[in-house]
Amino acid sequence: MKKIDYKKELKHLYKPSTKKVEMVDVPAMNYLMIDGQGDPNTSVDYKNSIEALFPVAYTLKFMVKKSDLGIDYGVMPLEGLWWVDDMTQFDANKKDDWKWTSLMMQPEFITREMVEKAIEQVRQKKNPPALDKIRFESFKEGKAAQIMHIGPFSEEGPNIQKVHAFITSNGNRLSGKHHEIYLSDIRRAAPEKWKTIIRQPFE
Repeated sequence: MKKIDYKKELKHLYKPSTKKVEMVDVPAMNYLMIDGQGDPNTSVDYKNSIEALFPVAYTLKFMVKKSDLGIDYGVMPLEGLWWVDDMTQFDANKKDDWKWTSLMMQPEFITREMVEKAIEQVRQKKNPPALDKIRFESFKEGKAAQIMHIGPFSEEGPNIQKVHAFITSNGNRLSGKHHEIYLSDIRRAAPEKWKTIIRQPFE
């Protein structure tokens, strides 16, 4: 059986430096996505999005493992796109105003039909409230700057500023949505050890 570790295959996207901001070009990839709005710390919709995405992602993994494809791959981490309609007003202290997309990258061999089958299997077992909000879409981020943040989410500010300063100091401007990739299981790891990729597209 073939084993694939996409975090290693896509190391330049999923293992940035903790010390310096790096530029990446993020190609089009397919994702499971759920959209919502509100403070992720208190929003029931945000909690529901996670409780729907993970079981579908794991169901797809085991479907592929048992199929003729015979591939065993690691489920990719949860990611989040965060924004407000006017990004100049994006304020870390006003999370109630945030809009978001929770998403998880899927391998290139995952098809829409497979996703629909996985959703039905999850519906029969758990039927999480946000299951019908899942969409399967391609998303291309393009040029972006990123850094690895170690520590709680509440301490991301300086690294976010570092990424933004890197972009503007090179004569570019921020575009698209604030992007975070959550590499740690926050239920098990201590907050000071949480690993979060902070990514910002630019043009």
